[in-house]
Amino acid sequence: MRVVCVGLATVDLVQRVERLPGVDEKAEALSADVAAGGPATNAAVTAAALGASVTLVTAVGAHPLGALIRADVAACGVSLLDAAPRATAPPPVSAVTVVRATGQRTIVSRNARGADVTAPPGLADVLGAADIVLVDGHHPALARAAAACGRPLLLDAGSWRPVFADLLGAADVVAASAAFRMPGAAAAGTGAALRAAGVRRGAITNGPDPVAWWSGDRGGELPVPGVPAVDTAGAGDVFHGALAVALARDPDLLPALRYAVRIAGIRVRHAGPRAWLDAVRSQRKSAPGHAPRFHT
Repeated sequence: MRVVCVGLATVDLVQRVERLPGVDEKAEALSADVAAGGPATNAAVTAAALGASVTLVTAVGAHPLGALIRADVAACGVSLLDAAPRATAPPPVSAVTVVRATGQRTIVSRNARGADVTAPPGLADVLGAADIVLVDGHHPALARAAAACGRPLLLDAGSWRPVFADLLGAADVVAASAAFRMPGAAAAGTGAALRAAGVRRGAITNGPDPVAWWSGDRGGELPVPGVPAVDTAGAGDVFHGALAVALARDPDLLPALRYAVRIAGIRVRHAGPRAWLDAVRSQRKSAPGHAPRFHT
C-alpha cells in the first residue's frame, strides 16, 4: 500500500509544563522533545507506523535544521521528496507547549508563509504510484499538482487556505476540523458549505466530541470513545494519517473513520511526539499482514 503525503514539514519543539506562563512569566519545562512536525509530516509518520509505504512531499532545504527533519522522518520509515533541496532559509519551527494535567496544547508557528515552492522532478511518478494522496494545503503548487494527479485525494482541512478553492472539488474525501471555516460560511454551516462546494464525502472532527460525517446521501455522527488525554498535540494529524491508510485499503468512509478515531485515541494517551508509535507497532507485529485492531 502506497501513501503519499503532500504539505508542511516543521521542526517542532514540544515542552510539557504544569501550567502555561502568563505575560512576562517563565515556566520550567517538565520535559522537552524535538521532532519533525506539520500536518502532512505527522500524517506520514502515522501511515508508516500503520504499515504503509509512505513518501512525504514537502520543502526542507539545506539549512542545518533541515537535517533534523530528514533524520527523524527516515527513522520513522518515511521517504522524503524535497521540493526545495538547495534552499538556505531555515525550515518552519513550531513551539508546542503541552499542559501536563489536561494534555491540551498551544502552538506558535510560521508554517510555510513566504516559501515559494514549485513541483520537484519526479513528483508526477511519485503521485502516480500512490494508492491515496493526502494534502494539507501548505505549499500550494505541490497541493495543486497532487489534486491533478488522478489518484484518490484526501484533503486535510484544518483551517481555510486559499488553495482549498482549487482542491475541494477534486477531493474524494475532505476531513475538516471544527475550526475550519469557508469564507462566507456561518459558524454552524461548515458541513453544508462543503457540500455546496461539491464535496460528496467528508467528515468534521471536534476533539473528543462526535465526528460528523456524510457520504453521498448518507450521514450521521460517529461517537468518539472517551480516553484519558495525556497529550493532544498532533492528534488531528494522526487521525488523517490513519484515515488515509484505511481508505487506501477500503474506500468505505464510515469504517475508515472508526479506524482513524481508534488510532487518534492511542496517540492522545501518550506523552511526546513519538512514544505513542511503539504501541501501534507492537500491535501490528502481533498480527502481521492484517490491519491492526485497537480497542478503546
